Amino acid sequence: MAAVDPSTRKRVLKVIFVSLLLDLISFTFILPLFPKLLEFYRNSEAGPESQSTLLARILSGLNAYKSAFAKPIDSRYDIVLLGGALGSLFSLLQAIASPVIGHLSDKYGRRAALLASMAGNILSVLLWVMAVDFRTFLASRIVGGLSEGNVQLATAIATDISDENSRGSTMALIGACFSIAFTFGPALGAYLSSIATVAANPFATAAGVSLSLIVVETAYLYFSLPETLPNKTEEGQTAKKAAKPAAVTRTNSHILLNLVHFSFLLFFSGMEFSLPFMTYDLFQYDSAQNGRLLGYVGLVASILQGGVTRRLPPLLTVQIGVSACLVAFVLLGRITTVGSLYLAATCLATTSATVVSGLNTLSSFEASEGERGGKLGILRSWGQLGRGLGPILFTSVYWWAGREVAYGAGAAGILGVTLLVFAGLKSPPGSVKKKGKAEKKEL
Repeated sequence: MAAVDPSTRKRVLKVIFVSLLLDLISFTFILPLFPKLLEFYRNSEAGPESQSTLLARILSGLNAYKSAFAKPIDSRYDIVLLGGALGSLFSLLQAIASPVIGHLSDKYGRRAALLASMAGNILSVLLWVMAVDFRTFLASRIVGGLSEGNVQLATAIATDISDENSRGSTMALIGACFSIAFTFGPALGAYLSSIATVAANPFATAAGVSLSLIVVETAYLYFSLPETLPNKTEEGQTAKKAAKPAAVTRTNSHILLNLVHFSFLLFFSGMEFSLPFMTYDLFQYDSAQNGRLLGYVGLVASILQGGVTRRLPPLLTVQIGVSACLVAFVLLGRITTVGSLYLAATCLATTSATVVSGLNTLSSFEASEGERGGKLGILRSWGQLGRGLGPILFTSVYWWAGREVAYGAGAAGILGVTLLVFAGLKSPPGSVKKKGKAEKKEL
């Protein structure tokens, strides 16, 4: 790849970090609100006199689905399955959009693709602000699912400006954004939801602040982000004329990486999405308590990202993460106290700090400059497909068979993923840092 000036790299990393942090804090506002948010729409639109609304028809379909089971299902679990369905919808739309966004960024540049994505994000959050009914809220999730490209494009940009020795730690910086956002975003979202400004939409305050963050992020990107795609920059074009790009040495096939990403997120996302519902069911947690739990996960993950993950080879980070995920599944199927819940949350934080960033780094080693956006987009697409199927499948099992069976089945699935990671994946050449020299280059 063409050498990137250290000052340029530092400047771009700062833009990535700030913009992605704003984006993810905005995105995480809604996570602890889902149970109460869906209850609000159900209470206002799914009563005996409201059978013509979209939500009433959806819940009618859920009731028909419930009747297919011999075991009676309590109506309070309607919210669990409805929440799982919405989570699945968003991720399935991401699975469709991610490869398209990635290929467009390879063709037209990262900056243009990212700003186009931001326009869609603004529209999505604006619809949430206006969502006095479930139909508008659903439209918000659809637009957001089709337009969200910030994470994959930030990953592609980070790869553009990094060499083999610094790539893992640069990817860890993106993971740190997730961790910090999960530390503050859910708790802030829960707090903002307690401030009523619009009677018809009690969550308008949280949505309005989320919109403000997205608008600020878009303006910041427009004025601060340079183009980083090598064949769109002067340095990259000069290097391209001077020498042919070096051939990429393939160590792990993209098929295997995509399979691991899909399988891992299929089970992990189901557990992750069910967590607020499980705490609501088991400990009667409200939005604020769920926000604190997610904040704890984010805090621990950010500490690990900053102090541990960025120094480890990407394959080792994936191995540590899937092992911690297996322990979390086992614990969550058996917990009876808040203390054991937070022990499982510590394992979840370890998983959040390691697996996805490690897989992104491994995938970036298998792609040349001209195909990087597309390959990373396809990797994300398979992951989002797992995220799309995971919540609805996992919450269905949770709904039908109970917590112990759901988390037990998840543990069995993650055990298979763990065996695949340890037996199938290998460390690419250059992914293991040379001590001293590489560390001096880090910010």
